[in-house]
Amino acid sequence: MTRHIRRAGLFCALLLVALLVNAARVQVLRADAYDDNPANRRDAITRYQQPRGDILVAGRPVTGSRDTGEHLRYERTYTDGPLYAPVTGFASQEYGTTLLEHTEDELLSGTDPVLAPLPLWNDFTRSRNAGGDVVTTIDPAAQRAAYEGLRSRKGAVAAVEPSTGRILALVSVPSYDPGLLSGNGRTARDAWARLNADPDRPMLNRAVQRTYPPGSTFKVVTAAAALDAGVVTDLDKPTDSPDPYPLPGTTTRLTNGSRGCEDASVREAFTWSCNTVFAKLGVDTGVADMTATAHAFGFNDGDVRVPFRVARSTFDTTVDRAQLALASIGQYNTRATPLQMAMVAAAVASGGQVREPYLVERTTRAGGGAVSTAGSRPMRRAMHPSTALRMRELMRDVVEKGTGTNAAIRGAVVGGKTGTAQHGLGNSGTPYAWFVSWAQGREDMEAKVAVAVVVEDAAANRREISGGGTAAPIARAVMEAVLNSQDGPSTW
Repeated sequence: MTRHIRRAGLFCALLLVALLVNAARVQVLRADAYDDNPANRRDAITRYQQPRGDILVAGRPVTGSRDTGEHLRYERTYTDGPLYAPVTGFASQEYGTTLLEHTEDELLSGTDPVLAPLPLWNDFTRSRNAGGDVVTTIDPAAQRAAYEGLRSRKGAVAAVEPSTGRILALVSVPSYDPGLLSGNGRTARDAWARLNADPDRPMLNRAVQRTYPPGSTFKVVTAAAALDAGVVTDLDKPTDSPDPYPLPGTTTRLTNGSRGCEDASVREAFTWSCNTVFAKLGVDTGVADMTATAHAFGFNDGDVRVPFRVARSTFDTTVDRAQLALASIGQYNTRATPLQMAMVAAAVASGGQVREPYLVERTTRAGGGAVSTAGSRPMRRAMHPSTALRMRELMRDVVEKGTGTNAAIRGAVVGGKTGTAQHGLGNSGTPYAWFVSWAQGREDMEAKVAVAVVVEDAAANRREISGGGTAAPIARAVMEAVLNSQDGPSTW
């Protein structure tokens, strides 16, 4: 009998050892495989068992959470979803996260270790912190002015505060309601299929994720390069520029959209946007100096984050003289995001200095305690201060007596530059209408806002499409919104 008990005990011990070995195998050796198994929904269930933190604009949440009563309990909701979609992105139980919902996901979902009261606290207690909040830099009045200004036209608007780099508006049209993608049912799947099949690509953030030929708005960079390099010393001196201008080494002759460009001064050429003058000016400045200035403004920088990634704006460094002429008027391979062109205008407005743009002012715990703040942003010099001063003169002339008069604001100092960018095979596409600008209120010591607007499909006759007629009124509305929201109601 004792022998049988011993054998039974030994057998039980072996079973216990086998159980421990298998548990170790499952929990240690096979842990990653089970964690990654699509059938394992434990993490997803835990993730959605509590409300997500909010994204705030001017202290007001533009996001929320809805209790569905299901296993994946809380779904994301959005206030004015299409208006703020280029800022928030979406948080979907089925399709993941984008934009701020993605870059700030750990904080919003409560998994960020900085939210724990003590290091490794959650590992020991198996608890989960409430999601934190993300406070953005967006000015709601500027955001709405940009969105309503574009209305049903494809395009984008970016606005920044020149002295800090704070992003005040980020709009892309057509937009979409991110709330339609929040769940994991048929509604979300149908919305996902419809949005991805839409040829207008409403989920594309045109303000930061798409680059365009900037057209004549790039003449701001070309003029700054020529002034910094000493190629231009007198803005009112004739430039000895022919009209039309034969592109170096080719039989192609570049023409202008306006009259009076032959031998025009830089001031006249900038005010009336003479292609021939600035093509020749880019060639005279040379590839090296043009490239250096473009780099200083932010072109060819692939590491810009706001905090989500911004597409790289490009200035080709391998061009010949004919290609350089075209690149210097914002054509050929020159490409820019609206945010990049807003930073070009901001550099002029802030005395030649460029601060890195940013979208998150601070992050907080659910109770309001600070987790992080934006702090002082890195700064670089895009041009000499004396060059910036003369560029301010040129941009003011455009608004006061040139192609950008539609951007003028009564009682404010406004500078701008229009652009009409050709694109498509043989320039067959509907031209893009551009406008970049900055504005300074009557009582302000410095410019308060810099704006870039691009309209892809201007609703007008092809010959009537222009940055001054199509994009400038949108920029004006955004600038007025910022000046009024910062200074209080007033008559401009």
